[in-house]
Amino acid sequence: MPTRILSIFGTRPEAIKMAPLVKQLAVNPEVVSVVCVTGQHQQMLDQVLDLFGIAPDYNLALMTGNQTLNGLASRLIASLDDVLASVNPDRVLVHGDTTTASAAALAAFHRRIPVGHVEAGLRTGNLMQPWPEEMNRRVVDVMSDLMFAPTPSSKANLVQENLHGRVVVTGNTVIDALNLSTARLDSDPVLRAEIDARLPSVDAREPMLLVTGHRRESFGPGFANICAALADLATTNAVQIVYPVHLNPNVRGPVQESLGKLRNIHLVEPQDYLSFVRLMQRASIILTDSGGVQEEAPALGKPVLVMRDVTERPEAVAAGTVRLVGTQRESIVQAVMGLIGNAQERDDFAHRINPYGDGHASQRIVAALTGCPFEEFAGARASEEQRVQPTVDAQ
Repeated sequence: MPTRILSIFGTRPEAIKMAPLVKQLAVNPEVVSVVCVTGQHQQMLDQVLDLFGIAPDYNLALMTGNQTLNGLASRLIASLDDVLASVNPDRVLVHGDTTTASAAALAAFHRRIPVGHVEAGLRTGNLMQPWPEEMNRRVVDVMSDLMFAPTPSSKANLVQENLHGRVVVTGNTVIDALNLSTARLDSDPVLRAEIDARLPSVDAREPMLLVTGHRRESFGPGFANICAALADLATTNAVQIVYPVHLNPNVRGPVQESLGKLRNIHLVEPQDYLSFVRLMQRASIILTDSGGVQEEAPALGKPVLVMRDVTERPEAVAAGTVRLVGTQRESIVQAVMGLIGNAQERDDFAHRINPYGDGHASQRIVAALTGCPFEEFAGARASEEQRVQPTVDAQ
């Protein structure tokens, strides 16, 4: 009898990381795969679903304007309870640290349905950074009987917490998704040219600083500092800045007001995943507060400066593939200018080891779910012989 597995996710980052796993589940004869999306930022979510050819069985479309986390969580639990009753899965899979993940895990737990947590065990040790993600990921792990840790250090966190579930190290599925996307880009020069043409103002001859910023804990003074730092960098004429601006009004408002009219700063709409991967390929330096970018960019050999004081991905800091620069104006400017002025240091990033995966995380997860033998991901040791190669048209 095939195992009925219900995968639940709602945001674009979740969709990117779950997509290769959903694809693996769909072709396994031992699994009946059912997909439910909760539909935050539906347009951005749909771009990922279309890219990977995923047609959800359920789309709850729960996004509302100016929603609170409590309001979203209450709607999630109520709506997902109906889905769980209809599907009656043998297992629920959730991803990461979102409100969707924590609400879905709780709804499944209340029905005594086993929960598998993809990307389990990440920790900063501070419930307020990142907020509310640190709390979300912890409570999901408590309710899970099967935890898919992306790295050995994530597994160590879970072992230390003495949780009841089984922990296996799989690598991160985002590397699976990234490999699929870069293979497509690298094999298709027409596609690359078409994507590049969508941003004609970005000069391929000039170094590019790619920026992403949207963390809740940076709202207010943090974003004011980030915008001030970007304005300072723009006046140096040393780098062109490309910033896909998140749809959250707490991000768009301050960014547009502070940076909208400045030369050398290109404020663009959120990019579909393939286009964003292409921007990462073209970038000279990446400045971000995103967790996923901390994993993806090192796989492309890109220097990553992280606008946070702590990170739940310490493997990248230890490997030298990212640096924490905080949200202070002066520290951001100093870090970026230091890399711009040192080509050798930028090049060194391309030869460091990415500790986050080898592109086979989804296969390991499916093997664990179906009882098939597999070797766990060994972290940096497994990546030792898979050093980053230069990406197509990288600046």
